[in-house]
Amino acid sequence: MRVEVVYALPNACHAAHFELAPAATVADAVAAARRAPAFAGLELASAAVGVFGIVASPATPLADGDRVEFYRPLARDPKARRRALAADSRRAGGPAG
Repeated sequence: MRVEVVYALPNACHAAHFELAPAATVADAVAAARRAPAFAGLELASAAVGVFGIVASPATPLADGDRVEFYRPLARDPKARRRALAADSRRAGGPAG
């Protein structure tokens, strides 16, 4: 089976296709990525992993054509950012909603 593995950074995207065994799991795709030059130097050990935008465990089975994605931690919590923007807007006299 053929799967794509991707790791996106703010200024670059690392991606590679891998041929895996028919019964491959997310863990197999992660292991293949760790050995690939396209992912050299990236911090993959602590990254969350998902398939097509849905967080997955290492034991999750893959299907032909799946895209396995490494997720980086958020730089800032989106809810906290929205609260801060709303507070700034209220202080500036803008709309409160």
